[in-house]
Amino acid sequence: MKVACLNKISPFGLTRFTNGYELTEEVNDADLILVRSFNMLEMELPEKLLAVARAGAGVNNIPLADLASKGIVVFNTPGANANGVKELVIAGMLLAARDIVGGVNWVRENKEDANLSKSVEKAKSAFGGTEIIGKKLGVIGLGAVGGKVAEAAICLGMSVLGYDPYLSPENADKLPNEVELTTELDRIYATCDYITLHLPLLDSTRHMIAKDVFAIMKPGVVLLNFSRDQLVNDDDLAISIESGIVRSYVTDFPNPKTANMNHVIAIPHLGASTEESEDNCAMMATDELMRYVEHGSIKNSVNFPALDPGRKQNKYRIQILYKDSEEFLGSLTRALEGIVSLGNLINRAKNGYGVAVVDFDAETNEAAIEISKKMKGVLRVRTL
Repeated sequence: MKVACLNKISPFGLTRFTNGYELTEEVNDADLILVRSFNMLEMELPEKLLAVARAGAGVNNIPLADLASKGIVVFNTPGANANGVKELVIAGMLLAARDIVGGVNWVRENKEDANLSKSVEKAKSAFGGTEIIGKKLGVIGLGAVGGKVAEAAICLGMSVLGYDPYLSPENADKLPNEVELTTELDRIYATCDYITLHLPLLDSTRHMIAKDVFAIMKPGVVLLNFSRDQLVNDDDLAISIESGIVRSYVTDFPNPKTANMNHVIAIPHLGASTEESEDNCAMMATDELMRYVEHGSIKNSVNFPALDPGRKQNKYRIQILYKDSEEFLGSLTRALEGIVSLGNLINRAKNGYGVAVVDFDAETNEAAIEISKKMKGVLRVRTL
């Protein structure tokens, strides 16, 4: 299997590839691709590409639907960089609570002052701030990052109000008991001193923070966006800052508009830029690719359903990726009946696409492959 890296990938991940995998600089020859921020949206895809792994959580730079239609599985690494992002969110809250940036800049501007130590005492009142203890934090999205932010805020003495209509039981169990959950977003907007966004950019979330939301926010709120730039309407944000509704906007996604606004702390997308996060993402992405290639296991895919067939119990295994159809499993069983003696058969479908794994003993795997390829909606069939 030839692996192409579209960005620099941590060697901690690359060295996990075992015999049978080879790094290549020829992207057109790649069976597998590792990527971080490289824009794949207009990229010509290799003919034999099986899977793409994003060493990170966001996949806006990857053409998910196009890849799914070709039977190419896309993975991401949720949670691998969560601690790095969490720490930067907490740093962002502290930067917004106290004018640390302004104070540091003042010192740099006055570094030639021979009486700097005395001048500091006169100037420092301009950079005063507030403490975060006792303040209320609203966390919108309680996944891998949002849950960690909520936990850290509780430890710092804040009260936390959380919102996540898709909160998984696993993530719910990790939340401290002190985190209060709400089903009403307006309650977060109206009562919280700090609001932090931790959700994907979708059609339903694009510009979700706009003038109608700013209108009900608690005056003097600090808004933190470490998820995606376009969750916030920049024009409406500017008006809300000028009117005093938003005291500070902290973002990890600066653009020409926000970078030129007052009361904006713009960070150059450093959320996952820690050695530990890059290592964790690379290792997780590599493991996902190898499990998929060797066993047909799909975990953390963003365009195909999760499936864990385990290790082969029989001599032969084929994997079938297809467009979802309620009749597919029955059709597959009938098509292979009499051709092979089926052992393990697992099928999963979600959001219009499905995957099936079939184990069998007889040496008729080529016949089974040819039959499967001819079935309606089948995108790819491969032997493992």
